[in-house]
Amino acid sequence: MDLETLRHSISHILAASVQELYPEAKLGIGPAIEDGFYYDFDIPEVALVPEDLIKIEEKMRELIKADLPFVREELSKTEALKLFESRGEKYKVELIKDIPEEKVSIYKTGNFIDLCRGPHVESTGKAGAFKLLTIAGAYWRGVETNPMLQRIYGTAFEKEDDLKTHITKLEEALKRDHRKLGRELDLFNIYHEEAGAGLVYYHPRGARLRLLIEDFLRREHIKRGYEFVIIPHIAKINLWNTSGHSSYYRENMYFMEIDKQEYVLKPMNCPGHILIYKSKLHSYRDLPIRYFELGTVYRYERSGVLHGLLRVRGFTQDDAHIFTTPERLEEEIARVIDFAFEMLTTFGFDYEVYLSTRPENSTGSEESWNHATEALKSALTKKGIEYAVDPGAGVFYGPKIDVKMKDALGRLWQGPTIQVDFNLPERFDLNYIAEDGKKRQPVMIHRVVLGSMERFLGALIEHYGGAFPVWIAPVQVILLPIADRHSVYAEKIKAELEGQELRVEIDNRREKINLKIREAQLQKIPYMLILGDKEEKEGTVAVRARGEGDLGVCDLPSFLEKIKKEIDSRS
Repeated sequence: MDLETLRHSISHILAASVQELYPEAKLGIGPAIEDGFYYDFDIPEVALVPEDLIKIEEKMRELIKADLPFVREELSKTEALKLFESRGEKYKVELIKDIPEEKVSIYKTGNFIDLCRGPHVESTGKAGAFKLLTIAGAYWRGVETNPMLQRIYGTAFEKEDDLKTHITKLEEALKRDHRKLGRELDLFNIYHEEAGAGLVYYHPRGARLRLLIEDFLRREHIKRGYEFVIIPHIAKINLWNTSGHSSYYRENMYFMEIDKQEYVLKPMNCPGHILIYKSKLHSYRDLPIRYFELGTVYRYERSGVLHGLLRVRGFTQDDAHIFTTPERLEEEIARVIDFAFEMLTTFGFDYEVYLSTRPENSTGSEESWNHATEALKSALTKKGIEYAVDPGAGVFYGPKIDVKMKDALGRLWQGPTIQVDFNLPERFDLNYIAEDGKKRQPVMIHRVVLGSMERFLGALIEHYGGAFPVWIAPVQVILLPIADRHSVYAEKIKAELEGQELRVEIDNRREKINLKIREAQLQKIPYMLILGDKEEKEGTVAVRARGEGDLGVCDLPSFLEKIKKEIDSRS
């Protein structure tokens, strides 16, 4: 049985059950999605709560037990409009009006009727194993000015064992949710009401984590011959007209007027890097030129799709643009592939590789698109890298390699991308002096080796469940003096550890040591050093390790040797 068909059928059973329990409920849409399904409802004067899911599930099981057939009928648009208007289904009426075809299909299940293309399982009795999961708000059709509907999420499988396995995985994912851990570990927050949705505020520990990763990235770029640049956050609309973003990306851009001129809050860094390239004449001997910037950009995303650090409106990319000769294009792609893979391995991720091809809404000639796509394919093939093709998933100016990070639960996250672009060099009239003395057009590579810092941090938090490796842990060691009289010794140990460039905090609260240990464990700090009378007298520390417990007493040099070895190996 097709799982998508099964899930879509169960979403209809969900909708039928909700309308039986809440006769005033109006229907939105109810598609199958990855790992499950959802349905949107407008229920006047009723705010669903998690406890309501239990009685909705019971009603769904009644409909499944009744084994009602899914009956398909085809109507003219006029007939369909009349039918759903008579039922007061204003959202379905709106959908019907937008359908270009003159015929539409509906499905009947008992007294329930829904606008739907199908297909469905034969009857409700074939529904399989399911569970309702959560309730969320969702704007109708994802537009903030539209009514807010109530969305019920669920999941379904053919077999009960598969459902149980999936629920266990979801429970583990919930424990690792970066939004939950971000609050618990005091890493970041998004102040929706005060400052706006999709804008991240990093607290001290979160900022420290991000800066550690950024400093590491800077060092790795220097090793590989990148030059650092910094560009402004706004630019005149003219720049974006030339790049094509104002035509192909307008709905995601923020506009403002300054001195009666239109400016844009930058959604991309590439046009700024292009201006720097154009500032002087280049020879083929200068190429490749590799510009790197941790560049913050701003893109409008509908509030319905914003999600913690994973989908935001302001974010920073480890963004680089490489200007190269066509002859060295493949070599540069190969270098970036190696760089990206090394970074993901260092941070503990496995990965999968995709080749994303030309989308429908794109610019540039067929010839340049083919050239760019073949260069990416060739680089992957020569390295023996397995990849899948993702048709139409390229950006408007060129194809790309997408590397998706695989976390500890086997989930995939968007990570490094490598895009080949013949289009922007042509739009901006970029050139270099070739060996024969003539002007030639360079090829441009857009690339990130981690991606958006926000998305990467979200993935990193969930991958490790907040228990970061020692080398990037915001706090590597916490000192736990047993009583006030041990605070001076704690300060001495702290100074010695900080002298070795370790990140150290002291818990000087007048609390019992067991409480301090428990809270340090909840904060997922790698090492706890307990300091009492015996340790102070002998110049030692009692060591506890995250996930290992009591490691016994040792002198400070022995502890330093142990932790330094972990940090240096990035284990």
